[in-house]
Amino acid sequence: MNFFKKLKDSLKKTSENFTKGIGQIFDKSKPNVETLKDLEEFLIKSDVGVKFVNDFSKKIAEKKYLKQELTKENFLKIISNEIKNILKPVEKNFFFEPITKPYVILICGVNGVGKTTTIGKLCKKLKKNNKKIIVGAADTFRAAAIDQLELWCKKVDVEIIKSPLGSDPASVAYKTFETAKNNQFDYCIIDTAGRMQNKKNLMEEFSKIIRVLKKIDINTPHETILVLDATTGQNAINQIDEFRKITPITGIIMTKLDGTAKGGILIAIAHQFKIPIYAIGVGEKEDDLDNFVADEFLEAFIKN
Repeated sequence: MNFFKKLKDSLKKTSENFTKGIGQIFDKSKPNVETLKDLEEFLIKSDVGVKFVNDFSKKIAEKKYLKQELTKENFLKIISNEIKNILKPVEKNFFFEPITKPYVILICGVNGVGKTTTIGKLCKKLKKNNKKIIVGAADTFRAAAIDQLELWCKKVDVEIIKSPLGSDPASVAYKTFETAKNNQFDYCIIDTAGRMQNKKNLMEEFSKIIRVLKKIDINTPHETILVLDATTGQNAINQIDEFRKITPITGIIMTKLDGTAKGGILIAIAHQFKIPIYAIGVGEKEDDLDNFVADEFLEAFIKN
């Protein structure tokens, strides 16, 4: 099964809920103003974001559609174009030829979003492109995180640098980058802790990791990618806000799109933050992660 088919299957519930909900609003005989109010309320419940809904509603209102003009078909066409205009600019291919080697990537995200699994999937994808990868287990405060990352690295046959539980995360990052640089690795991927309940410590850890990396190369890290769980809905917005206080985010990977009926959160994030979306995940298997493609997501999201 190709990835687009998996994406369509994963977003089937989201797509059916979205299209059916809009259809039910248009099936009712109401004046235009009431129709728009119902549509606004429905869109907000669909997790596409209050900011997107407000901006979109203004555009609809400004066009002053007659009742016979604002049909379900027209509305779906209009909103599809609007979403496409939001998603296209944030579509960015992650699986590229690195500009510099080793290309250093920090992976961050709160515990439970699927960071470790995502790193494993990324490694497999990059290995398919004949890239040499090393992974640093810098989430040193959870034994499970280190063990799971090691299992993934063995599974996809990439090297891992780890230290005993409770070690300094920055020292793991330093060792990983040094090894990558001295042994001609293409990618150096560093896992990091995600304990948002203690933001002060997390901020200090991130700052220290970045400082020690810059001692080796002032231009690192080349990427800081935030992993988000689609099932958390609007909470994903809060996570972006919190992590951006700690470090600039260069890209997003959205996981667990197969586990939610409200995949619209990706649209809300793209509209509000305009951060590149590198990849999306639709399951637990090794190949259930691929590049984010705006047209494919839109086709899977809106069932015409």
